[in-house]
Amino acid sequence: MPDLPVAQDLRDTLEAHRDGCVGMAANMIGAAKRIIIFDDNGSAAVMFNPEMVKCSGAYEAKEGCLTLTGTRKAKRLHSIKVQYQNEQFQTQLKTYTGFTAQIIRHEIDRLGGVLI
Repeated sequence: MPDLPVAQDLRDTLEAHRDGCVGMAANMIGAAKRIIIFDDNGSAAVMFNPEMVKCSGAYEAKEGCLTLTGTRKAKRLHSIKVQYQNEQFQTQLKTYTGFTAQIIRHEIDRLGGVLI
């Protein structure tokens, strides 16, 4: 599968920046793919082709980005339901809340060219 090496590169890059990074999108490493990786309660999780299908509870957050200095305000969501493919390319549908939802939204935005 041609996308698995991109996922591994994201995993390696996230690990190398673990002290200041909790998620990454493929376009951050020069890959024009819809792939993200994020810290899911201590484990790195990969999503291929993530799409938010439901969301609720908008709030204003302050966050940083590996490619930008400082922090900025961003509108985030308390709960998101995401459809994606896992590393076996099986379609998944899962709800995330709290900080994990914030990370995923940040990275999905990044895939669309939206920076905080």
